[in-house]
Parts: sequence; C-alpha cells; structure tokens
Amino acid sequence: MSSYDYVIVGGGTAGCILANRLSASGKHRVLVLEAGGEPNGWWIPIPAGFTKLMVDKRFNWNFKTKPEAGTYQREIAVPRGKGLGGSTLINGMIYVRGQPGDYDAWAETGAKDWNFETLKPYFRNMENYAQGDATRGHEGPMRIHQVTERYPLSNAFIEAAQQDGHALNPDYNGDEQSGFGYYQVAQHAGKRWSVVDGYLKPARGRSNLSIETGAHVLKLNLEGKRCTGVTYKQHGREVTVTAKVEVILCAGSIQSPQILELSGIGRADVLDNAGVRLKHELNGVGENYIDHFATRMNWRMRNTVTLNEMARGWRLGMAVSEYFAKKTGILTLGTGLVHGFVKTNPSLTTPDIQYFFVHASYANAANRILDKHPGMTIGVSQLRPKSKGSIHIESGDSYAMPAIRPNMLGEREDQVSLIEGMKIARRIVMQPAMQPFLEEETSPGVNVQTDEQWLDFARRNGQTIYHPLGTCRMGEDEEAVVDSRLRIHGLSGLRVVDASVMPTMISGNIQGAVMAVAERAADLIIEDAKLIN
Repeated sequence: MSSYDYVIVGGGTAGCILANRLSASGKHRVLVLEAGGEPNGWWIPIPAGFTKLMVDKRFNWNFKTKPEAGTYQREIAVPRGKGLGGSTLINGMIYVRGQPGDYDAWAETGAKDWNFETLKPYFRNMENYAQGDATRGHEGPMRIHQVTERYPLSNAFIEAAQQDGHALNPDYNGDEQSGFGYYQVAQHAGKRWSVVDGYLKPARGRSNLSIETGAHVLKLNLEGKRCTGVTYKQHGREVTVTAKVEVILCAGSIQSPQILELSGIGRADVLDNAGVRLKHELNGVGENYIDHFATRMNWRMRNTVTLNEMARGWRLGMAVSEYFAKKTGILTLGTGLVHGFVKTNPSLTTPDIQYFFVHASYANAANRILDKHPGMTIGVSQLRPKSKGSIHIESGDSYAMPAIRPNMLGEREDQVSLIEGMKIARRIVMQPAMQPFLEEETSPGVNVQTDEQWLDFARRNGQTIYHPLGTCRMGEDEEAVVDSRLRIHGLSGLRVVDASVMPTMISGNIQGAVMAVAERAADLIIEDAKLIN
C-alpha cells in the first residue's frame, strides 16, 4: 500500500493549484488522483473549441438535473470538466473576480477570516493581466487578457448601453463592476490558458509529486473519526493509498458531496435510502446547492456579418487559416464577447444582473448549432440567486449520476431580478446605435410583454451557466460541512477545497473565485503542517 503526505482527490482547478503549492517545498509527498485523463484533446487549446468540448464525453461528465416543476420538468445539462484541469479545459474562459461584498458575505455567514480584504492579495498574486492598474496582478501564473476581437455589432451594443444610461467600464475586475465593455478571458497568445498551463506543468517535474489519471475514487477510508486514505479504481483494479497528513477533496460541487456520501459521511436519511452505512453524520453534505441561471435572448440582424456566417463555408476556411497563422479571429472567442453588469433597481448598491453578448445565435443551443441567418444573443443571468437546491446520491454505485435538484427560480427575488434584467436588455437593443443592424427579436419575441410571460419564457428556456457551488459550505453552524480552515467538521485528516465550500454565490463566473480559494487554502494547509511538525 502506497503512502503519501497529501492525497488530492480531483485534478481540476483547485486540485492543480494545490498540487503545485503543496509540492513546492519538496518536503511533502503529494498524490493527485484524477478520474479523467490528460488534457490532450485537439480542441482544448483552441478557445472556440468549447463548443465541441461541452458535448465531448472524454472531457465532460455530462451531468443533468432532475426534472423540476420550476423549469417545467426539463432535464438541464450541468457540464463539469473531466481530466487534468477540470472545468478550465472546457469552459468559456471568462474571468471575473466578483464583488467585494460577495466575500464579505461569507464572513457574515460564519466563515471566519474569509472576506475580500483577505482574498484580494490572492487574486493579485495569481493574475498575469496585461492591462489594468495596481489593483490587478501582472506577474502571476494565470494569464488573463481582454478579448482582442472587435466587431461593428459589439461596438454598437456597447454604444447602445451607454445611450441607455450605463457606464463604459474597461475593467470590471477593478474597483467598480458596473458598466459595459469587453470581457477578460483566461488566454495567452490566442490559446486557452488552463490551470494545467499555469500551475500543473511547472510542477510536473518534481520528484515528490505523483499524478494518477483514470483513477476513479470509490470512497474515503475512515478509522474512527480520522480519514486515513482513499480507495480508487484504475484499469479495472482497486487501489488503496494512505495519507499521513490528510486527504484533500477537490472534486467540485457535484462530486465532492457525492464522494463524501459514498464514504458514509452525510445525512442519515440520504445514506439509508442509498444503502450506504452511516459513518459520520453531517447534515449539510449536498445541501445549499446554488447555481447561476440564465436566459438567452436572440435577435435576427442585418447589414452585418455575424458569427453565424463566419463559422461556415468559405468564411470558416479563412478563419481557420487566420487562427493557425496568427492566433487571431473567431477561433479565439469563448462564450462571451461583451460584458454588462447592471442594477435592475436604483435602490441596489451593486449590480444584480450580468449580460453575455455575442454576435451569434443558436438554432439549437444544447447542441451548439448556429442559426443560418445573421444573429445576436444576450445571455441574462441573475448574479446572486437566493434559490437553493441539493445534490445527493441515490445508490452506493460510485459510477451512478447523483440526483441534482437545483430549485432554479424557486425564490421570488430571483424571478423579479431576472425579469427586470431581460427588460433592460431589450431596452438597450432598442437604442439608436443598434437600429442599423436590428431586424427582429426572435426569442422571446416582442409578444412577450407581461411579467408572467417573461417568467414563463425563463422557465421554459433558461439554463444553468455551469457555476454550481455551496454543497460542502463552510461555517460554524450545524448545517456547515467544513470549518473556516476547510476541515470537515468532526473528522481529522480530511478537508474540502473547491467551489463546494463557498457559502453564497459570487457575482459572476466563479473560476477566479475557486482559484483564490485554492490559493488561500494552500497557505492554511502549509500553516497547519508546520504546527504538526
């Protein structure tokens, strides 16, 4: 039986960062267990490849929600990255810090010392951002760049937003989030820049770091109230490894609670129903599931060439040639081109809606099939949803998909915010700057006018935008799963470090927040190791 100081379960965003940081001193033996494989896919370095990767079973777990009344019994896709790099291999690369109040809210819920002032240095230290002032980092491992491509339609949309009274904001990750401008993305020299590029590749030559891919974790091993190691399956064979210091669960907001429950850690009724013996009762495991929900409004355009036409025929051939010659053009685009952060109510102190503008529209969004006519999409997402759901196992089979019940639009506050956000998006598009290009609103269509109609559209068409968190939340109350040092309550030798520990939602895409959490977690783990030694 092999033994290591630290066993990291999951080689995604947090796992890659911890692998680098915990092996850096050379003092500790570190093992990373990743169920997926190496990030060797053809499409991974090409930013526009996310459209292929989102439906590729090699790199996506392809989770789905359970049908729920609030979204008219639809199964909704919940993509999660599979392989070293996790979701940074397949996501839209958009980088958002969020608002200071997001992190201050964590402290208010009982997560001691987790606030923006504490996390701000970690954001700066990990960022390598070419633009920006002293509030931004410029020498960190994560390459961040503002989207370089500019199009007449995107410029017109930004101008229309200003005509509607909104500010131009070149850096929403600076002191002020409100306003419109071009997104910042995790890219370098026209290629995707994942945590593998920023953290894992520089560490892979270290003799004290071991990485096992194709390692599907079956359970965490407990002796009394201590986690002693992990059992996983690889190439059809069960393997058990021990952790001298601790096991660190970095499997994400869906699979971290799943692994805990499979190991007998969680709610007694859930485990009993799944046929798993209870070893450590912890009622918060799998609860507090929060995700961003978004609608996509579409328009048919004129007097311009959009991505719909650029991505087919001879234009696509030219775009491919441009990308491989210069690493520019449409293949450098991710899920968003222009950002917008707005307040739907003047009484709010900070934005509650985020927009994702792209000069493209989908005939079939689930399969990423573009319309044949010129099109434009505005994704509308409420920043801080109050609706909470759950994720729980339904059997003791580690290969079975857990039951994901997000309870989207369950709270009236979420409904009102999203409805108002869609109204504002329509109002912006009706401004003078957009009129030379505007043909018609195709979705939801101008016949949708009342709040009831807007809500019906959201329930019928809205999707998660893949930011699940909170299912192993930190705090000190009875429903918290980990304490403020991310240690599992009531157990030793086990921590959780990923988006599942976040008590409340971040105002924007959560990749940056996960990285900051992992960076701070590394410091906490190293501090605790010094106390042991």
